[in-house]
Amino acid sequence: MDEPDRPAPIANAPSGAQPKDLPPTPRPTSTPDRTLHMVGNAHLDPVWLWPWQEGYQEARATFWSAIERMEEYDDFVFTCDQIVLLSWVEESDPALFARIREWVAEGRWVNTGGWWVEPDCNMPSGESFVRQGLVGQRYLRSRFGRTATVGMNVDPFGHNVMLPQILRGQVMDSYCFLRPGPHESDLDDTLFWWEAPDGSRVLAYRIPFEYCSPPGEVAGQTEKSLGQLDRSLDTLMVFYGVGNHGGGPTKANIESIHRYDRMGSFGRMRMSSPRDYFDEVAARLGEDGLAQLTVRRDDLQHHAAGCYSSHSGIKAWQRRAQAAVLSAERWAAITARDGLTAYPHDDLDRAWKQVLFNQFHDVLPGSAIESAYDDARDQLGESVAIAKRIITRSQNVIARDVAVDTDTATSPVIVFNPHPWPVTAHVEMQYGVAPTGVHVVDDAGALVPSQRIQSVATTDDKGRGATAFKAEVPALGYRLFRMVRGQQPADLPWSNGEPGRLTATETSLENAVLRVEIDKRTGWLSSLLDKRTGVDVVKGARGQHTQICDDPTDTWGHRVLSYDWPGEPMRTTRTILREDGQLRARLRIEREWGRSTMVEELILGEDGDQVEVRVTIDWREQAHLMKLRFPVAIDDPVATYEIPFGTLERPVDGAEEPAQSWVDLSGTVDGRPAGLAVVNDAKHGYDVAPADDDRSASIGITAVRSPVYSWHDPRLLDPEGFYSFQDQGSQTWRYLLVPHAGDWRAAGLHRRAAELGGPVRAMQESFHDGPRPAAYSFLADGGGQVMVTAVKQHEDDDDLVVRAVEMSGRPATAVLDLPVAGIRVETDFGPSQIRTFRIPRADPTDVVEVNLVEDDLDEPTASITVTPLDG
Repeated sequence: MDEPDRPAPIANAPSGAQPKDLPPTPRPTSTPDRTLHMVGNAHLDPVWLWPWQEGYQEARATFWSAIERMEEYDDFVFTCDQIVLLSWVEESDPALFARIREWVAEGRWVNTGGWWVEPDCNMPSGESFVRQGLVGQRYLRSRFGRTATVGMNVDPFGHNVMLPQILRGQVMDSYCFLRPGPHESDLDDTLFWWEAPDGSRVLAYRIPFEYCSPPGEVAGQTEKSLGQLDRSLDTLMVFYGVGNHGGGPTKANIESIHRYDRMGSFGRMRMSSPRDYFDEVAARLGEDGLAQLTVRRDDLQHHAAGCYSSHSGIKAWQRRAQAAVLSAERWAAITARDGLTAYPHDDLDRAWKQVLFNQFHDVLPGSAIESAYDDARDQLGESVAIAKRIITRSQNVIARDVAVDTDTATSPVIVFNPHPWPVTAHVEMQYGVAPTGVHVVDDAGALVPSQRIQSVATTDDKGRGATAFKAEVPALGYRLFRMVRGQQPADLPWSNGEPGRLTATETSLENAVLRVEIDKRTGWLSSLLDKRTGVDVVKGARGQHTQICDDPTDTWGHRVLSYDWPGEPMRTTRTILREDGQLRARLRIEREWGRSTMVEELILGEDGDQVEVRVTIDWREQAHLMKLRFPVAIDDPVATYEIPFGTLERPVDGAEEPAQSWVDLSGTVDGRPAGLAVVNDAKHGYDVAPADDDRSASIGITAVRSPVYSWHDPRLLDPEGFYSFQDQGSQTWRYLLVPHAGDWRAAGLHRRAAELGGPVRAMQESFHDGPRPAAYSFLADGGGQVMVTAVKQHEDDDDLVVRAVEMSGRPATAVLDLPVAGIRVETDFGPSQIRTFRIPRADPTDVVEVNLVEDDLDEPTASITVTPLDG
């Protein structure tokens, strides 16, 4: 199948045989001249106000109901999305699944959406959106012989602007959604083109009023839908059928459609599907009419802004699971390519399906019942456990072949880097039988910066301890280090006291790149000087770092525009310099408010250009929220947010916004360009507040929010009632403060975020011979604008699949070195373009571009030059 590299006219993709012709229905002459495509569906939340086990059963009940309606009404058409529901029915009721296959072949059961579930469409990673379609579309093809051609996410609370490119790559040319509604956004159109930053388009339709209806007649549903529709269109869709807990179209629904169609009450009413609707509207409008439609080049936001901060646990578990499974794929692909292991397709498929399922739009946003998160924790834990087994096996298979010369005074350590670019990291290792400590050397025997740190074990074993050392590791590769018994010499070039090197007190941290000063009263930065530019992005900035306030909003945060509300700061109780060594300094700041506490540990490395902050919050407040704010002394600020596979500028207006791992605020300080980015590994709710008379501009992260579980307004809470509140207890996460010279692109924020969420892994190794060198890279993307986001085996064979994305929004030429396949690939990328390549095992030089369901393209979107690598 061909994946167009630029927008193409809407495809007239057939969806199978149409319902058999019925006798024409006589309607009054005065019938409105419009056609209403009545889309029968049964939106089923597999988990929400009920556990997934209940959703599992309801899928079977709902699908039997749909089959019965088809047998009763010759013109009835059923639209089904969320492929996980079909998979549940296939494994629990084969007879029902066989009937579904028959109706799909007849064209009256129409599988739409193509994704495993309807996920939250802002918080998952770009790769997760790719996998929703990869898993969903390949399931449809394998069971029904055809994929979906219409994307459908009727219930999620917002949609990121990269989705049109992803949908086109998954062979879908159109999209149905409900939110944001007309009252929630600046979008007026019902039917419009939605365009991604690379120029890919889908024909999008905002469902009017609701995607489901009561079980009775459809007059109310139709009237309210018509009240929201674009009156200039004469061909429209109205969705009906009992939903949320499933159910689907009822006899009363269907018979009322027939009745009102004969009466001509609302126009011509036709049982239909989204595919039939898009084909008909494209034919009616023609190319000229389609060209006149509005083009939307932005996210589709906002609805329920609180869902990006509800239930901190599910956000952190998802981040961890996504990173773990992506890493497992990479290491498994490398060892399988070398013929050392079989690629664990089934294990990875199971791990991905658990990740994808728990991105569902009532799980990841935190709006499900409390018990649902016990299941989510267990399911995502299964994904992480699978990934860890795969990673451990693959890395041990590699390590056994690394030549490690015998030196009994040392303990070998091999550090593995999961990222396709070189990484410098602080590795923390536990050790035994070294009462005087250890120092560390690299594969050439050269000393590397290290220092003794607190062990994770609290025992009387005087030989047990821990060290942190600096590891520079090749791209998607490994490097051998050795721990040597005995303290590191003190007179090294990176030792304390050397000019420009690391120094620390209880109110300051400083190295050759940055100087950080702390106001002991507030416990927050009074200065963050970037010595490379001479600009201090914090000095003189006014405002709180911690901001706690009452939060009377429901779990979703319905109708919330901003959580930038006045609030109280936490009280600083203690500041202590916890580490002061040759590698890094670590300053601990303790705070309290009410019954809650927070610890922030600021870490500066000996040559670091960022400040790492490790956060532990013990939250004991109900119906409150806490913002962490980062005031800056930046004039004319521009806010940039990371979104899946890209970035988006948004207004500096304090609005609560969804984002991936980072937000950047850039402008000028005393006329010089400067910026500050905040990168984190667990949170998704942000704002950028403007300066006013009382404070400076600032980045805000909603760190913790504690509404009642699954509380949906307008229901009022009983003052005497008993409720369970979210986010009670301890949570840990990390963030980075990254000052820069005014261009977030040069700060490498996407890569910093990936490293924060997916750290290097170190393992102790034994002495042995082997054919592998002490350091090696299996794949490198060059560390520039184009970033490799996936390395895996092809779904159909043992070819290698590599996906890369242009991350800066500017054209680029990428050079990808693949020693694992013995080739170098050079090719061009358009701004924000996603490209995927298949590298055959039989002939690696015959590189083929594929779409996002891993079908070969007829032609690559840009020429590909492949050259063999020496050796």
